[in-house]
Amino acid sequence: MTEIVEIQIVRLPHGRDLNLPDYATAAAAGADLLAAIEGEIELKPLERKIVPTGIAIALPVGFEAQVRPRSGLAAKNGITVANAPGTVDADYRGEVGVILINLSQEPFRISRGMRIAQLVVARHARAVWQEVSQLDQTARGAGGFGSTGVKAEAPQRK
Repeated sequence: MTEIVEIQIVRLPHGRDLNLPDYATAAAAGADLLAAIEGEIELKPLERKIVPTGIAIALPVGFEAQVRPRSGLAAKNGITVANAPGTVDADYRGEVGVILINLSQEPFRISRGMRIAQLVVARHARAVWQEVSQLDQTARGAGGFGSTGVKAEAPQRK
């Protein structure tokens, strides 16, 4: 079952006529964020801009909101979130902004009310660092950045 968390939200003056973030389907993890801009913004190839959403939120302590790309914009237009996932912390009270970047070779127009990203609310843990002289050993060890290869192993038959 999906956990429900209440989050306070304020519509800022430039977003008053826009819908609040909403889930496209009953099982969607991310709520769509809308562009709260006047007119249009053009993103040239490799250009990035912070796009306002017209909302500010107050998350409960122990939660974060992750600003993530919309898969359709990324696949069809090369538009993604530059710092994906962007994090909105529980103590942040400013406007939620989305850093969009155009990774395509064509200009892309963003219009008012366009669904530009999604917001995923998630619990998080806070680490307490325990300094030690060495870490326990694992089969993988310090191998990283592709050390496990790219080819999937064939499933073992029983």
